[in-house]
Amino acid sequence: MAVPVAPSRWPLLGHTPSMLRRRFAFTDSLREHGEIVRVDLGPMPTFFVTNPELTHRVLVTEGASFRKGAMFDKFRPYLGNGLVLSNGPFHRSQRRLIQPAFHRDRIARYAETMVRAATELTGSWQPGEIREIDKDMQGLAVTVVGEALFSTEMGKRAIDEVRRSIFVVIKQGMIRALSPSFVEKLPVPGNRAFDGAIERMRAIVLEVIESWRTDGVDHGDVLSMLLLAQDEDTGATMTDQQTYDEVLTLLTAGIETTALALSWIFHEIARNPEVAQRLYAEIDTVLAGRPVGVADVPKLTYTLQVVNEVLRMYPIWILMRRATADVELGGEHIPAGTEVIISPHALHFDPRSYPDPGRFDPDRWDPGRAGDLPKGAFIPFGAGTRQCVGNVFAQTEIIITVATVLTNWRLVPVPEQPVRVKFTSAAYPSRLPMTAVPRT
Repeated sequence: MAVPVAPSRWPLLGHTPSMLRRRFAFTDSLREHGEIVRVDLGPMPTFFVTNPELTHRVLVTEGASFRKGAMFDKFRPYLGNGLVLSNGPFHRSQRRLIQPAFHRDRIARYAETMVRAATELTGSWQPGEIREIDKDMQGLAVTVVGEALFSTEMGKRAIDEVRRSIFVVIKQGMIRALSPSFVEKLPVPGNRAFDGAIERMRAIVLEVIESWRTDGVDHGDVLSMLLLAQDEDTGATMTDQQTYDEVLTLLTAGIETTALALSWIFHEIARNPEVAQRLYAEIDTVLAGRPVGVADVPKLTYTLQVVNEVLRMYPIWILMRRATADVELGGEHIPAGTEVIISPHALHFDPRSYPDPGRFDPDRWDPGRAGDLPKGAFIPFGAGTRQCVGNVFAQTEIIITVATVLTNWRLVPVPEQPVRVKFTSAAYPSRLPMTAVPRT
């Protein structure tokens, strides 16, 4: 049986122009054409998987027969061979080395940074002040991840550079990943901005690594753990290049998702007063006016439901895998070497899994309902052996920030300034001005 071809294919450029122009609308429409649909990225044919069952097979059940795909290959010259991009035995070895940095005890230490950073941010707000909440949340995410990674004075310089450059890398990187190779060589502003950001970040991160090796002190940060980690089989430690790759991976993976989730949470709370009142009630009851701590996070159950609903509605756009062996998917033969695309956004908006998917409804995540979801229907952090190593870190940071903000503030939309979605690697708000109003 022939795999159906997606509409709107261009000569030579394939479906790339349609994908970049219509983003989520294009990928969400593909389920209408079948469980597997052919999408051409330039001259390269790919198979787009449209249902949860096949997604779960690619990421989990048949995960050993897939590796990171062509989209990630495009990032490798700039982001190296870190945990997000690596494959096979090297990936497994790196994951074992990095996993201890996200152990429960370490998360408890990072939580202290999360509380302090969120408290300092909200303490700087003035009653009635209009805040650009998306910018505030981006800055907060950079501070939290940066301070977890680097705790030295030189590390502060690295954090400043991350604040300047990381979102250029994230946004321009997705355009490169979907475009033919010649596009990245064009002398256009986006390419110059991307190349400059990568060059600056590489220089400062390698400088921090060199400084750490000079003094050899365990500072209790993630960088120290990376440099001290030893492979349990060989005793080998990470080279400077491997460490740099993992640092840049943790920065790019750890900042965007958190910053966007926080921005959209405050937007959705403001649009849904009943949700806001339930959040206020839970936070007031659990915290009783004191600062949030890591032990409170499991008790904030409705807050977690709100977080999950935002992660459902505003996930990353697409990810890719490459078959390393022949696989059968949905009755189709997928030869080794075939590129497969999965869209978390399209899965999260599939009405077969989520009735009325455009409606913000945290009660979808009530434990009595969420268990009915098919495997593969909710993948904000991926799944299987490639699930994001920092997913608990991110969820903890989001819940702590929400609790810190809502203990003392209401964020009110600014009239006549509508919020629109900008599509890049994920859904960004065009801008998010909100008025900070003290809770009495």
